[in-house]
Amino acid sequence: MWQRLFRRFAGRSATLQGQIRDMLANAIMDGLLEAGAALPSSRALADELGVSRVTVTLALQHLCDAGLVESRARSGYFVGSAAQPSRLAATRAPVADDAAVQWPARLRLRPADQRNIAKPQDWQKQPYPFIYGQFDATLFPMAAWRECALETLHVGAIRGWAPDHIDQDHAPLIDQIQQRLLPARGIWARRDEILLTCGAQQATFMLATLLVDRDTTVGIEDPGYPDARNNFALRTERIVRLPVDGEGLMVGESLADCRYVYVTPSHQCPTTVTMSLARRQALLGAAQEHDIVVIEDDHESELAHDGHPTAALRSLDGSGRVIYLGSLSKTLAHGLRLGYVVAPARLIVELRALRRLILRHPPANNAHTAARFIAHGHHEAFVRRLNLAYRDRARALRDALERHAPALRSTPAHGGSALWVTAPGGIDTRALATRALEHGIVVEPGDVFFGAQRPPRHTMRLGYSSIPADRIEAGVKRLARLL
Repeated sequence: MWQRLFRRFAGRSATLQGQIRDMLANAIMDGLLEAGAALPSSRALADELGVSRVTVTLALQHLCDAGLVESRARSGYFVGSAAQPSRLAATRAPVADDAAVQWPARLRLRPADQRNIAKPQDWQKQPYPFIYGQFDATLFPMAAWRECALETLHVGAIRGWAPDHIDQDHAPLIDQIQQRLLPARGIWARRDEILLTCGAQQATFMLATLLVDRDTTVGIEDPGYPDARNNFALRTERIVRLPVDGEGLMVGESLADCRYVYVTPSHQCPTTVTMSLARRQALLGAAQEHDIVVIEDDHESELAHDGHPTAALRSLDGSGRVIYLGSLSKTLAHGLRLGYVVAPARLIVELRALRRLILRHPPANNAHTAARFIAHGHHEAFVRRLNLAYRDRARALRDALERHAPALRSTPAHGGSALWVTAPGGIDTRALATRALEHGIVVEPGDVFFGAQRPPRHTMRLGYSSIPADRIEAGVKRLARLL
């Protein structure tokens, strides 16, 4: 390390002593050496760099005088305990000017310019987190998950998941998806029709990469899932916004222009409404009539508070026009990043090859733990517990809104983990969210879900997956005062 660092600073000072001094200061500043870390002895560093010991000693003494390094009798030199980045700024090695490379002119895509869902980084510290899609440790079966994680540490298990699987999936998790999760959704699929992904977002990105070009027309719900809309928008400007009502996606004439349609029928994102059977049949009929492929994101399908989730759209598909996206993240843990695609085997071959170029395969240790968790029956029990808790929280949130904030109207829903709320037209929910956060309340403005350049600003999503039921009413009271 020292030889390579020394070469970086060659010529930046008139003397070898200055180059060594700058090298050591930069290493401390950049975090390569933490406070209290031992430095090489002057003799060892001199031998490593091919300079005299006196040169190294003088450089170290200069850093001692500056308070960056400490000399301890009969122990050697150590990084100073009081060294702070602010004190090191003056010694930082010069870096290349960003203007040396004209990056804006080189960029072919600008994902950073897209509108995305944003969440406060410190939401867990807020007393009233009406935030959507975040992990609630109080509901998660820690002991069961730990048991399954320990099973991945047995010698035989490690030999199974630790090697590079190239482009193959973890077979035990594919077994559980094929034999347990998909049949519960009314779907029967062969193993070669299933592919693991790092969540639905990666699946959508890969489908957009393979199937969409600049001339492809893609329909997406409006309001709808921003990550899906943005993935398709990276490939084509021909995005058709399809309206949503109390029965889900509205099947109208604009569908005829679409080659692909992305839908969230189980619990529409973000309104949480469930697409009716009649609407599902109409969508499938239109897809067959106009040669459309439907991408079904089975969003929060397990979160049906009455315990009877609606069958998946793919289970009604008799013409092979539905690509199914499933996820374990929404129920298990969002940081797990495990999902799957069910599609015709020929398409899975191409998705698998594309995934290999991106990350080869999702982490097999996580897949192994999830497979054991499902196989032991923990997943089904956990989903039942979630539905009971979410049903109570949803009821508490609706009741609190009716009592304390009647001006906020929520869309009727029978599952999911959030309420879609409409405020009076004069209220800007983005401004409201900013004010609310100052009072410890986290809400999600709804404008990001609309595809229009000037979206409506009077909607918002109130999640209840991460807030205890006994805090909901107090949080709504505070929100009502801000209105």
